[in-house]
Amino acid sequence: MLKDVQATPDTRGIALDEVGIEGLRYPVLVADGQGAKRETVATAAMSVTLGPDVKGAHLSRFIEVLHGSREQVTPAAAVGLADDLRQHMGSTSARVHLAFPYFLEREAPVTRSRAYVEYSCGVTAYSGADGTQLKLSVEVPVTSVCPCSKAISDRGAHNQRGRIIIEIKLSDHSTDLWFDELIDIAEGAASSPVYALLKRPDERYVTMAGYDNPVFVEDMVRNVCLALAASSRIAAYRVRAVNDESIHNHAAYAAVSWTPSNGA
Repeated sequence: MLKDVQATPDTRGIALDEVGIEGLRYPVLVADGQGAKRETVATAAMSVTLGPDVKGAHLSRFIEVLHGSREQVTPAAAVGLADDLRQHMGSTSARVHLAFPYFLEREAPVTRSRAYVEYSCGVTAYSGADGTQLKLSVEVPVTSVCPCSKAISDRGAHNQRGRIIIEIKLSDHSTDLWFDELIDIAEGAASSPVYALLKRPDERYVTMAGYDNPVFVEDMVRNVCLALAASSRIAAYRVRAVNDESIHNHAAYAAVSWTPSNGA
């Protein structure tokens, strides 16, 4: 038998809030909103609490637990992963964070040409004696047309690429909300979605549709908030919109956070 130093007692009497691993890149299969699985590579951070009398955590067990769950990343599975980690490590609580590129096949608006668009997504699951928590985050590329520019110009209006970042905490036992729905909300809040493949008829359509729907960063944030507030599955959220301005030497942004204690 090899000596297990990490399992030996510690006499300093200091409990640790988090012990774990981070920066681990690992292949996973992520469920999408259509019932399929999408292969991607996640960057994982996993941690557990450590009692005051325990010297260290067995880090190899983090990989074992992650590998056992890599073929089905869903809201419920993420919570289950954190719960399995907590029990496997004999800890009072565990936390798992997975960040990954998430690809959805999108149709061009006129020609229906199809191509994949990348979204940056993350899921954070917590399991402890006080229950479980699930948080989702997504960063969505969008296009916005400036309402002020349109109002003061004889021809055209400046537009720019931007991004909308949504972070939500799900209500207790809510596991039926996933990235696809948040992506749709973000794209609907902007002047236009961003597409990977556009033919000339599509480009014409997108240009004119954006011109007919100008929005400031403030508008985009408020539009997202209205959609999120309509869902009882969301217990708290933070929304941030950023425009990489095309005619200014700066970016513009707006942000808002909401919890039941602070109101909308």
